Amino acid sequence: MTVTSALRHLLNSSSVARIVGAHSPLSARLAAEAGFEAIWASGLEISALAGVPDANILSMSQSLQAAADIANAVDVPVLADCDSGFGSVNNVIDMVHRYEKAGIAGVCIEDKQYPKLNSFVEGNQDLAPLHDFVAKIIAATHARQDPDFIIVARIEALISGAGLDEALRRADAYTEAGADALLIHSKKSSPDEIYAFRDRYSGKAPLIVVPTTYNTVTAAELEERGFSAVIYANHAMRGSIVAMQRVLEQIIDDGTTRNVEDQIAPLSRVFELQGMGEMLSKQAHFEKLADAQLAQ
Repeated sequence: MTVTSALRHLLNSSSVARIVGAHSPLSARLAAEAGFEAIWASGLEISALAGVPDANILSMSQSLQAAADIANAVDVPVLADCDSGFGSVNNVIDMVHRYEKAGIAGVCIEDKQYPKLNSFVEGNQDLAPLHDFVAKIIAATHARQDPDFIIVARIEALISGAGLDEALRRADAYTEAGADALLIHSKKSSPDEIYAFRDRYSGKAPLIVVPTTYNTVTAAELEERGFSAVIYANHAMRGSIVAMQRVLEQIIDDGTTRNVEDQIAPLSRVFELQGMGEMLSKQAHFEKLADAQLAQ
C-alpha cells in the first residue's frame, strides 16, 4: 500500500484516524513510535522551529523541504499543512506537483486570504472569496498525478466569525469541487460548534477536526459523532518547549548537568532515533562484501 492510499484508507475508515503534528524527522519518528497513524507537517510547528511567526513568512520551498524531510523519516503517511496554497491557483498547481513528487501523501489548504495568519491569533482572518477557493480545489485535483493523493479543504468560516451557515455553504462547494476531505476548524472552548456542523453537513466527504482549544474531547467521542480524523496539531512542539526550557534553566541554576540526567534521554536513545545501529550494520555488511571480493 502506498502512503497516499494508506492516508485515503485512514480517512475513509469507520474509526477515527489519530494524526499528530510534527516539525522535524525526529519528532515525526517519536510520533510514529507512539502509535499515531499519520503525521501532520504542521505549519505552526515548522514556523516555530525556524523562529518565525506562522503567517506565511516561510516560502513554499522552505515548507516543502521540512515536510519532505519528515516524510523521508517515517513509514506512516504525511499530510502537509499548506496554509492557503502559497498564493494563486497557479501556486497551488505548482505546490501539488512538488509535494506529490516529494512523497507527501496529501496537502491541506485553507480558505483564507494569502498571506494567512494563524487561526488562534487576533488579526486578519478574512476568508477568500468562495469562487477563488473553489478554483484552487479544482486546480489541485487536476494537478495531481496519483488519484489517491489527498486534497483536504480547510474551512475557516467559524474562525473568521462568518458563522455556521457560511461554513456549510463552503463545505458543499468544496465537496462538489472534488475535495477528498474537509477540515472544519473552530477556536471555541467546547466542541459544540463542530458538533453543530457535523449534524447539519449532509455531504459524503470525511470530516477532520483540530481540538486545540476544545481539548477535553476524546477521540472516541469524535468517532461516535461521525468524524473521520483528529489532528493534535502542535502538542509535540509545545511539550518540547516546556521540557527544554526546564532543563536549560536548571543547568544554569545548578551550574552542573548532574541534576537533569533523570529528565533527559540517554545518548543511546538519541542514537537509536538517528538510526545509528542500522547505519553501522549496513557499513559492516558492505565492508564484508568488499573484503570477500578482494580476497578472490
